[in-house]
Amino acid sequence: MADTLGLQLLQSSRRARRRGALPQLLRSPLAAAGLALMLIFALAALLASILPLPSPLSQVLSLRLKPPSAAHLLGTDQLGRDILSRLVYGARISLRVGVTVVVLSGIVGTVVGLVAGYWRGATDEILMRLTDVFFAFPALILAMAIAGALGPSLTNTMLAVAAVTWPVYARLVRGQVLSLREREFVQAAVCVGAPTGRILFRHLLPNSLAPLLVQASFDMGNAILSVAGLSFIGFGAQPPTPEWGMMISEGRQYIATQPWLPLFPGIAILLTVAAFNLVGDGLRDVLDPRLRRMA
Repeated sequence: MADTLGLQLLQSSRRARRRGALPQLLRSPLAAAGLALMLIFALAALLASILPLPSPLSQVLSLRLKPPSAAHLLGTDQLGRDILSRLVYGARISLRVGVTVVVLSGIVGTVVGLVAGYWRGATDEILMRLTDVFFAFPALILAMAIAGALGPSLTNTMLAVAAVTWPVYARLVRGQVLSLREREFVQAAVCVGAPTGRILFRHLLPNSLAPLLVQASFDMGNAILSVAGLSFIGFGAQPPTPEWGMMISEGRQYIATQPWLPLFPGIAILLTVAAFNLVGDGLRDVLDPRLRRMA
């Protein structure tokens, strides 16, 4: 009875916060701008195949290194490929990278954090020392080492970035669970003999989602930036894939004479990462009452 009542009260509170979350988020000009940018990139990625754009892999050597014009709005690259087309198709890759890395690292980190925070003791000690091992190395250097060991490819690079990101979620969820496990509704569930899985995934996890959503929003941008950086140095996407980091790498030798080659993919990365960071800031203000701005 107490278990059911406590859960109903918490669910009612969460529904009330969710109903007001989007309007509050849109009241922030920066968060609204971030959402608009995210929507533009998402639509570009979804509609890339039906937009009137040439193939991002189509090479026309007679049109190589053409500046922006009516025929090619962002110019062409060293192989005569349309840069706008490659940017639009590259949005698909970048968004897939962000989602894949966040989902993989979020699942692993969340499970580790739930187990460590709920069982505590030796289990907590072992799992947290494991996360400390990953925190002991600079994330980008460790990702480079993992990607180099697995071999240069976009899939391996995503796995490498996810491998160095999951400890953040583990620490975050563990802290939430350590606080929540002493709350009355969790103790009531334990007293009535609720299965451990039900306690973890019905009571503890839903009440830990707010900080996870904020962290995931920030990590989407960080994942895109990290994979682009690894592609720039050759560990990520391989030619002729239209990936933004690799486009910058290919265009860097022309920066003095044809600056549009590295400039436009760099701007795309900048705007995408900024969009996710702005939305993350807005979500943090909305979902965390302690950080919510006073009206």
